[in-house]
Amino acid sequence: MNEPVYVAITREVKPGCEEAYERALHEFIHKSLSLSGEMAVQIIHPPLGSGSHRYGVIRRFADRAAIEEFRSSPAYLEWSQIAADLTEGSGRVEELCGLESWFTSSGQPLPALPPWKMAIATYLGVVPVTLFLTITLERLIGGWNFVLNNIVFNAFVIALLTWVVMPLISRALRGWLRPAQERT
Repeated sequence: MNEPVYVAITREVKPGCEEAYERALHEFIHKSLSLSGEMAVQIIHPPLGSGSHRYGVIRRFADRAAIEEFRSSPAYLEWSQIAADLTEGSGRVEELCGLESWFTSSGQPLPALPPWKMAIATYLGVVPVTLFLTITLERLIGGWNFVLNNIVFNAFVIALLTWVVMPLISRALRGWLRPAQERT
């Protein structure tokens, strides 16, 4: 099964080029959303009044093949040249995976999230999921071989955490996970 892939891109826009960058970025996003495998895009603007020129973009792709198609598309190649003219350096590209991808809100990552906060939020998700599955699923698979039981039980834990519980927890704890001055 192919899993969605999240890619975070940050760029420092040259002072005075913000308006041109935003206009070009919106045009590029509009073009790129027509590519197959492109699932979502979120723009992260610098906080108002911060003096920052750092913009972020989170892209969600259907799978790795969609990323490769995206990177070789004429729209992306054209955008890369435009972005190079309006930004400093080549930008930073990171793939979000593992626990990091649980801590997003509408595709927006929580930068510099302390590991202890991720651990607490994850604990708050794991406890109710394992209690629920112990009460429900264990009735069905409790008599199975120990290894098979654990494989199935943990597959359910991970699936529920990834697609149900952690997205809810990251939204519910958004204010605690990321202080207001970091939100856009």
